[in-house]
Amino acid sequence: MKYVKIILIFVCSMFELSGFAQQPNIVFLMTDDQRWDNFGCYGRPEFKTLNIDRLAEEGVVLDRAYYAIAICMPSRATIMSGRYDSNHNVDFSYPNNLTFSKADFKDTYPAQLKQSGYRTGFIGKFGFPVTDDTYRATGGVSGYDMQKNLGEYFDYFAGNGVHFRGAFKMWPEDERLKEIYHKDRPLNERTLKTGDAMIHFLDTQPKDEPFCLSVSFYAVKNDKDIDMYPPHVKEFENQDFSVPENWVEGKNTKLPKLLDNWRGVPLHMQRTSTPKLYQKLVRRFATQGYTVDQQVGRLVEKLKEMGILNNTIIIYTSDNGRYHGSHGLYDKSILYDESVKQPLIVFDGRITKEKQGYRENAFVSSVDIAPTILSFAGIEAPEKMQGNSFKGILDHTQNRDLWQKSVYSESLFITNLHSKRKYPDFEIANQNIIKANKSYRSRGMRDDKYKYIIYYEHDPVIEELYEVDKDPYEMNNLANDKKYVEVLAKLRIETEKKYQSIKKEE
Repeated sequence: MKYVKIILIFVCSMFELSGFAQQPNIVFLMTDDQRWDNFGCYGRPEFKTLNIDRLAEEGVVLDRAYYAIAICMPSRATIMSGRYDSNHNVDFSYPNNLTFSKADFKDTYPAQLKQSGYRTGFIGKFGFPVTDDTYRATGGVSGYDMQKNLGEYFDYFAGNGVHFRGAFKMWPEDERLKEIYHKDRPLNERTLKTGDAMIHFLDTQPKDEPFCLSVSFYAVKNDKDIDMYPPHVKEFENQDFSVPENWVEGKNTKLPKLLDNWRGVPLHMQRTSTPKLYQKLVRRFATQGYTVDQQVGRLVEKLKEMGILNNTIIIYTSDNGRYHGSHGLYDKSILYDESVKQPLIVFDGRITKEKQGYRENAFVSSVDIAPTILSFAGIEAPEKMQGNSFKGILDHTQNRDLWQKSVYSESLFITNLHSKRKYPDFEIANQNIIKANKSYRSRGMRDDKYKYIIYYEHDPVIEELYEVDKDPYEMNNLANDKKYVEVLAKLRIETEKKYQSIKKEE
């Protein structure tokens, strides 16, 4: 009996060392506006993302991940809450410009993990306002205190609100954090500061406590010199990048004319409509992505040094894509793949090397991320979460016949409804935009063969249909082709049915 006990103790110890006898640590990394194909692991090594590519080689690359909404604020709310934008309504423009209530935030992945004993941290761009009660944020949110509103959910915090005037806050305050964010430190080291704070979180991590750290980089955007770290600028200063097949020089006359009302058309003319402009900006994106990649390398090395990489899950993604001249557009939100296709890499240090490193073709939505994170921790997703955990996809326990065969995306942001000074009465302005046929709000589905988009507030509705397995760059709209009448009708019904199932109850 004595020897049996010794064997049991030894076996239990081995399980603990392997990381399966305790909850895993979780690191969630998210960039800003980083297009899915701006990585070596997604086919463009010219971007020099060696550390992220290594993470992909040792983890899972999801090739059919899509954003449920592809613009900053609502996408971040969706990823953290596991709810669609039409359900939480936390967006920029009327009538979807609500704040996120604390009652709802308690059902997000960081709040649920903290409640279950995880140490939680957040670094970088938070992106949406959490308030005592939800209200319509017409004209923005004033006097917002990050610590007052988020302090109960995060043990460690260093970031700001960006889109809702939430000034930078950090807690708990200590000398190292003050050094990292010292006012005399160069502004163009912002990504390095985020990396430093990430390492500092790990330096202060208690040994016997699981943690979840969410890192939201301010990069990768075109318009912020404070994310252009000078030594990394030199990496790409003389480099010419490849140009996607659907990049359009000048104005694209094949787009639905309705999209002339979207800011992406004039922004393309200003920023990416000539070869010279295209190359100038792609170098900026590559530079900022390279700096982020260096921080990913630092993270992995630190986890190795601490001896906890084998019990840590790292998830890498972005908040939305970006056109950068594809389709003759700039910006994001509109439902072509450059905007809605999501880079998504999941590394699980608990998995043996023999089972690491593969590509996954199942359809996954950004709304699925929060329930998946909770599933990793052994926590049941709250009823409010609308996504599905894809943990079973990753560990091959999911019955693939029962898994989702398509993903739903929507676009609800209207540029002209974002200014209180221009429109003192938003309801009247919204109705006038719709009546004038200038609304480009849309929703759609992507399945194994087709992409469907409907601009549902236009009269008559405008539809797009792409046979994406044959037309991956979505250049040949088949919506008016009589051969596809049945396909179009099927996807039209599926899209409406999905919307009805996820929308906010009146």
